[in-house]
Amino acid sequence: MRALLELKNVSVSVGRSPNAKVILDDVSLSLAPREIVGVVGASAAGKTVLSRVAVNWLEPPLVRRAGTVLFEGRDIYTMRESEMRALRQRVAYVGANPMGALDPTLPVGTQIVEKMRTVVPGTSRKEAESRVIELLDAVRIPSARSRFHDYPSQFSGGMMQRALLVDALVTNPALLVADNVTQPLDVTVAAQVIRLIKELTDKFDTAVLFISSSLPMVREASSRTLVIDRGRIVEERATDALIQQPAHSYTRELVAQTPKIWQPTEELPSPAGDREVVLSLRDASQTYRVKKRSGLGGVNLVRAVRNVTFDVRRGDSFAIVGESGCGKSTLMRLLSRLELPSSGQILCEGKDIAALRGKELLAFRAQLQMVLQDPFGSLPPRTSIGRMIEEPLRTHGWRDKAKMRERVLKVMGEVGLSPDLYGELPLGLSAGQRQRVNVARALVLEPTILIMDETLSALDQSEQFKLLDLFQRLQREYNLTYIFISHDLAMVRKVCNRVAVMYLGEVFELANNERLFFDPGHPYTKALLSAMPTLEEKRYKPEEYLLEGEPPSPLNIPEGCTFKSRCPRVMDICNGVHPLLNVRAGEDFAACHLVGTPEHPDAAVSERQTA
Repeated sequence: MRALLELKNVSVSVGRSPNAKVILDDVSLSLAPREIVGVVGASAAGKTVLSRVAVNWLEPPLVRRAGTVLFEGRDIYTMRESEMRALRQRVAYVGANPMGALDPTLPVGTQIVEKMRTVVPGTSRKEAESRVIELLDAVRIPSARSRFHDYPSQFSGGMMQRALLVDALVTNPALLVADNVTQPLDVTVAAQVIRLIKELTDKFDTAVLFISSSLPMVREASSRTLVIDRGRIVEERATDALIQQPAHSYTRELVAQTPKIWQPTEELPSPAGDREVVLSLRDASQTYRVKKRSGLGGVNLVRAVRNVTFDVRRGDSFAIVGESGCGKSTLMRLLSRLELPSSGQILCEGKDIAALRGKELLAFRAQLQMVLQDPFGSLPPRTSIGRMIEEPLRTHGWRDKAKMRERVLKVMGEVGLSPDLYGELPLGLSAGQRQRVNVARALVLEPTILIMDETLSALDQSEQFKLLDLFQRLQREYNLTYIFISHDLAMVRKVCNRVAVMYLGEVFELANNERLFFDPGHPYTKALLSAMPTLEEKRYKPEEYLLEGEPPSPLNIPEGCTFKSRCPRVMDICNGVHPLLNVRAGEDFAACHLVGTPEHPDAAVSERQTA
């Protein structure tokens, strides 16, 4: 079969000779019609540049030095402008930042319609709107006709990524280049997007170049995979064969660094036992008042966190997991006292953090620190690395410059940063190095609790592996307590001893690591586990548990079980009776009517812990 896309001996560099830096080095690949080919590699391997070469989207200072890019046998770099406009109807590109891809001031549907009418001249607005709504429905955006008029801020990350697939598909392209499209998504939405891409390949005869930093994700999507390292393709094979018998040392390293989900692990912190409780939530809730969109006034109540109760003990690695919009980030803001709960209490070592003032509040700030998700947006670009790590010390009263420098250099060494970076700006640092700066900035005050809010989600597999080892070493040395807020269940399996699963603001399950992964009590937990990309055989099959659609709106929480519209095991009782957290064994709980029934005869119903 004739190739749809061919790259032949393509080289790309940045800068001028003789000091030019090679980004792609003699890269060749081919893609047949309706085929999905994966490209996997670490950050700075050249994946994104490769994706842009394939669609003739190189911008200065990147320069294509050699090679040809053929689409349907024609070199796209020799095409005239009119020919390139025609090509744009046949080739589509989707990147990794769904929330920043569209104009926030215009409705999503309007923007896609304008794109279609520009790329396909002569299309009427009515025809374009009909086509866009049809595709929004095809990618399973609920209430597609009404969501057509919503703005990007009203879409979740998963819905926005699906909308961008519609934006790419409105012209029925022959080729879709998907550059890390699943990286910012939670596991269930990422699984839906992968399945959607496969279905669209069959339905629209579209070939896909699927680029990712996650080897398990590439396995889910593609039948053939290329491995790229430092700008060169080092291995190309059928995906399963490549994973089972990797030939190149770099591929073997990628396979070895992928966490094993269903194998016993001895690396986890010890069970809670009688260790001291350092952080305690008691029926903590957060409700926001949001003005109604109509001109008649009034407010809507958004119940973002609802009656959450759990304890975190000293030395724990405690995980809070769930889909986007489940309340994880709101809960993080409550735990860190960036917001006060609308009801309930949060206690730190027995003290209600809402009542802290003055020096007590400052001491709490030093005791509990955060490391956030975005390694690029969280560092001021015009401040030296040493100065930004020093800043918390200045805030907390340190004045001796020599002692501050000594403390900063010590922390930099602990997190693996060279002392030579002390006076340097963050420009040029990799994403992994930037997160090490963030970790150093959090550790400089010697906290006892660290909140990690999606800290590793923007990093490739290799950098995640290195930072997880760093976190575990620091915990052993300083008896740190971690709270990981994450959608990455593979990371949670590797490092967390206790896990809370959230859905629509509630805790649906609370269990020790081994129990949660090998014997979950809630169908929602099983759905999350079924959606995890992994190199192993899955314990919970996607065809049985994988979720469709979106959770109900927090503006209109349904009666009974809030999971009933998506649950594969819904019962009559779920329609009218809200399940409480039921004891499964010891300190393991699940908020499901199936727990405490004959399926779990040893379980007893606990006292009310959530509503």
